[in-house]
Amino acid sequence: MITLPRRLFLGLGGLFSAYHIFLGASTLSVPRMAAPAIVAMVLYALATVLSLWPTSPVRMPLWLAAFDLAVCIALPVLVTSQLSSSADNGYATWHVAAVGTLMTILAVRRQQLAAWAGVIFLGVQTALWGGVGSLASLGVIGSIVWVGVAVVITRALVKAARDARQFGRAEREATEWQAAQEAHVIERQFRLRKTYRVAAPMLAEIIRTNGDLTPMQKQECRYLEQAIRDEIRGRSLLTDDVREQVMVARRRGTDVNLLDEGGLDDLSTEQLQAVLQRLAEAIRGTTADKLIVRTVPHSSRVAVTVVGLSVHGDGNANALGPDSHDDEVDLWLEIPRH
Repeated sequence: MITLPRRLFLGLGGLFSAYHIFLGASTLSVPRMAAPAIVAMVLYALATVLSLWPTSPVRMPLWLAAFDLAVCIALPVLVTSQLSSSADNGYATWHVAAVGTLMTILAVRRQQLAAWAGVIFLGVQTALWGGVGSLASLGVIGSIVWVGVAVVITRALVKAARDARQFGRAEREATEWQAAQEAHVIERQFRLRKTYRVAAPMLAEIIRTNGDLTPMQKQECRYLEQAIRDEIRGRSLLTDDVREQVMVARRRGTDVNLLDEGGLDDLSTEQLQAVLQRLAEAIRGTTADKLIVRTVPHSSRVAVTVVGLSVHGDGNANALGPDSHDDEVDLWLEIPRH
């Protein structure tokens, strides 16, 4: 949508241009032949309409700038060819102000090189036709000043707009940084509360018994430590159902590792719940000795991979690395995003 200031500027530019054409039309009796002046008015009107077209971008296209420059070169030649440089032509030299107006429009629309070229040609042509003194009497100096003022104001406005964009971007970045910091604080507080809820009963028991725990209680402490580690490393993989099934699996001897690497961040709440429900069912249904649950990057159609390994022998061969032949894949599950 065109804003009110743009409408105002376009309207003022159109009125100025129409006024120049009116002056030219009212003085058609002054030139020796009216046809060149009429051609000049038609070219000027066409260039003005194209340059002030309401839906055109702020920066004028290069082809239009070249056309306007050609018109500004043609106008002085067409008009002065039918005027006497020694006579008082009055408003018949309307082309001087017309060229200044059109070149000012070019300067405002960020074609400043073409604008300077147009008024410089006007000055040179006028000086050759009517002498150096005619530059002031015909208003050529005023047209050059118009273009100079337009260039200065346009550059100032462009700089102000650029600074405003930079300030806006800096403000958005500061707001995003603050939001991220607040999110981190909230996340840490949530993890701390969750950890306290999980560990508080056992810590109270340790204090009550002065650290003298039974083997079963020591094993329960290990389970709690693993659950706390899940809260840190598992993050989005955890729901109450998943936590429950992971604890059940550990109690029956399964080594469970949950690794959330950010692959679920783009899922909606409904999609995430569906994925984690499927994960809980997978953990519930496996009897593997080791269970590795890992999120997958956003670029994949898979959200979560679940790998279950059966360990043969005493399990010590796992220290040899992932190539150990003592581990067999008991479960391979890819949970899709949708």
